[in-house]
Amino acid sequence: MSHCLYCNKKIAMSKVFCSKGCKENYFQLIAIRVPKLFVKRVYVFCNEQEREEEIGNFAQRHNWRLDLCKNKIKEEAVRLGYLKLSA
Repeated sequence: MSHCLYCNKKIAMSKVFCSKGCKENYFQLIAIRVPKLFVKRVYVFCNEQEREEEIGNFAQRHNWRLDLCKNKIKEEAVRLGYLKLSA
């Protein structure tokens, strides 16, 4: 058995993704690049409401899905130390 690269579901060995949606999400997630200065601005200088608005504008400007963009920005914020990983 193999696992889907996006959602880690078990799938047949001949497949790479379990669905077309997983394939699209995976490649769009790879394409999303978030500048460090943007992450700093959003997490240091913006409150929660401004942060949501800035992330929405960023996703719309680059034609990326909002949920994937939020996830990528949160990952970067954790990696750069602006957010603590909650257990």
